[in-house]
Amino acid sequence: MAGIISVSDIMSVNVKTVHPDATVIEVAQKMLKFDVGSIVVVDSSLRPVGIVTERDILRDVVIPRLPIDVVTALEIMTKPLISISPDMSVEQAAKLMSDKKIKKLPVVERKKLVGIVTSMDLVRTEPKLLTQLGDLICPYYPVKKK
Repeated sequence: MAGIISVSDIMSVNVKTVHPDATVIEVAQKMLKFDVGSIVVVDSSLRPVGIVTERDILRDVVIPRLPIDVVTALEIMTKPLISISPDMSVEQAAKLMSDKKIKKLPVVERKKLVGIVTSMDLVRTEPKLLTQLGDLICPYYPVKKK
């Protein structure tokens, strides 16, 4: 199966995480510090249980004007966590992202977080996937499918 690129080939391995009891201010500070758009929420055994994205913070905390130093990651995280295994192909990752309308996929092996892959990682690696991911990446200017 030469030529097939797997998720493990392109994933970022230094994934930023928080525990469920982290406040939204802690989550946002970590996002800014590491210039990331999402943080994976892990339980006490470091198993991923959810993800907090910038959109989650805007939708669930900023717009309703909730206190960012009181609301926790557990309260706003997206769950159940949709993840992928490192041996899956980038095409399978793109299909899952497209089907579930998500832009970030934590990579999990034996219930442990080993990386994360984003829609932009996929497009950089396999530009032909832009057609499949077009509506996720450019929601206001959909990519025409042939």
